[in-house]
Amino acid sequence: MREVLRWVSVVAVVTMLAAGCGPKKKGMTLEQRRQAVADMEKETLQRLYKEAPDTQAKVENGVGYGVFSNANVNLLIASAGGGYGVVVDNATKQRTYMKMALGGVGLGLGAKDYRVVMVFKDKATMDNFITKGWDAGAHADAAAKAGDNGAEASAEGDIRAGIEVFSMTESGLALQATIAGTKYWKDKDLN
Repeated sequence: MREVLRWVSVVAVVTMLAAGCGPKKKGMTLEQRRQAVADMEKETLQRLYKEAPDTQAKVENGVGYGVFSNANVNLLIASAGGGYGVVVDNATKQRTYMKMALGGVGLGLGAKDYRVVMVFKDKATMDNFITKGWDAGAHADAAAKAGDNGAEASAEGDIRAGIEVFSMTESGLALQATIAGTKYWKDKDLN
C-alpha cells in the first residue's frame, strides 16, 4: 500500500506540472507565446504531410483543424499529461488557442512527447469542441520509440464521427495500455 501511495503522489506532482505545459508566461509576451504555438503547429503539419502526404488535403479541405503538443508520463498504475495547441477555422482563419490535460489508470512505464492533429469534418463539431472542450473517453495505445527508432499504434475510444485524429510520437519511450480521459479547453490568456 505504501508503494502505491508513493506512485500516486508522483503522478499527482507530474499532473500539476503537466497542466502548465505550453508556452511559458515568464519572460514571453502574449505575441511571443502565440508565435511559439504557431511554430509548433507549422512544424507538426510539415512532419505530418511528409509522413502521410494524403493528410494535407484532409487538413486543407476540412472545416478546420487542431494541432496539439502533449507530454504524457506513465508510472506503473497511473498516467498523467498536459499540453497546448490551437484550433483553426479554415473558412475564417480564426485561431482559438487551447490547453489540454489527461489522466488515467493502467499499466505503463515511461514518458512520451507527442503531437496530435485533429481534422474537423463539420462546423458544429468544431464549434462544440472549441466552446465546450472535449472529453475523450477510453484511450488505448502502445508505443516503443526512442528518437527515430520504434513504432506506435493508437486507438481512441469515444472519438466523435466529426473528427479525424492523427498522432505522432516526438521522443521518449513508453510501453502502456491505459484508460485515459483527456479534456480540452480554451486558453484564457492567449485568446
